[in-house]
Amino acid sequence: QVQLVESGGGLVQAGDSLRLSCAASGRRISDYHMGWFRQAPGLEREFVAIISSRGGPLLYGDSVKGRFTISRDTAKNTLVLQMNSLKLEDTAVYYCAADRDYAFSAQIESFDYWGQGTQVTVSS
Repeated sequence: QVQLVESGGGLVQAGDSLRLSCAASGRRISDYHMGWFRQAPGLEREFVAIISSRGGPLLYGDSVKGRFTISRDTAKNTLVLQMNSLKLEDTAVYYCAADRDYAFSAQIESFDYWGQGTQVTVSS
């Protein structure tokens, strides 16, 4: 089983960039489809991005397309989310997750392992 720990969150201004990392231990991230999700107060957890176990394809949520980039460093066993042109509505707790199934899906229910989350706050 894989353990996931997110880092890199913080307080930034609208238009700024931020880079989140998810350090995995126990198993290789290349054994899983890896994803980022986020949850704002009072809202349901939302899909942000996913990368398949093979390193591609990649999928993005509509609200982050063109601004966020998901990638992985298999040597460091780390998942990364580069967030550019941040908006107020990007404020949320961001979670890293791993899906052990063969099927490639962005559905939250498909993911088996979750990190504890890292807070991203975007101010005006």
